[in-house]
Amino acid sequence: MNRLPLRKRLIAGESGWCLRANRLGERSGSRAYFAAVSRLGDGMFWYALMAALILADGYDGLRASAHLAATGVIALALYKLLKRWTRRPRPFASDQRIHAWVAPLDEFSFPSGHTLHAVAFSLVAMAHYPMLAWLLIPFTASVAASRVVLGLHYPSDVLAATVIGSSLAGLSLWLVPGVSLFG
Repeated sequence: MNRLPLRKRLIAGESGWCLRANRLGERSGSRAYFAAVSRLGDGMFWYALMAALILADGYDGLRASAHLAATGVIALALYKLLKRWTRRPRPFASDQRIHAWVAPLDEFSFPSGHTLHAVAFSLVAMAHYPMLAWLLIPFTASVAASRVVLGLHYPSDVLAATVIGSSLAGLSLWLVPGVSLFG
């Protein structure tokens, strides 16, 4: 019987998952893919998407882009507040076996801002343009995975960011009339 307290067992288990995922970064092809996805998730992908929506769909694209931008501003404020409040060290700072394959944007781990934004943006964008799901779902999943593979986040940071991003998108969609994922 394991006599470690539950909290310590959970932390050890999560560190194990993080270490296993981080080892994918040892392969140069895998590291290059996840580093590129992570870099795109810094904002470039979303800015390009908003510009493309405006160019392709005029006023409706502008309306969708404004919705994305407003959601993004709230996501940014929320994630910064949570990071300052929780101050969870990044995996590579807590476990020397874990490598940061790219430089982090800030000091703290919880929640994953990249994942929070990717989930919120994808859900809002798919509510406006469901046909983008084929692009946004794999990209968002790759962004989320990249954060753990690159040693920048624990799986729970990514999971929590997914819940927060989904909730934020749901609230955003509820507040904007005529836009829904389900209908």
